[in-house]
Amino acid sequence: MFTPKIPPPDTAPAPGTSLVPPLTGLVHPPACTCHHTPNVPAPVPAAPARPAVRFTPGSLLVAAAGGTAMVLIIGTVLVSMLLATAITAASVALCAVVLRSLLNRPDNR
Repeated sequence: MFTPKIPPPDTAPAPGTSLVPPLTGLVHPPACTCHHTPNVPAPVPAAPARPAVRFTPGSLLVAAAGGTAMVLIIGTVLVSMLLATAITAASVALCAVVLRSLLNRPDNR
């Protein structure tokens, strides 16, 4: 995994050649006094406008059914989490009442 990957011999560069090709015509000195026209790229044509999304009656029905199912599932999960919290709180309160009654009257054991 950490060993270097060596290219096969047919794609390896010949000995003595540079791995990075030289820049040709891309670099122009900033203090140039020559008079030439700049290399302006051709304008890119605008992409065609995409049509609006259109729903068929069947896809609307599927979307509505999926949304309803998601609301019911998420609601069920949230209600069950609330119920679990309420049951836990009630059991902790009951344990606190029992412990308090046991600790307040040590002679009634």
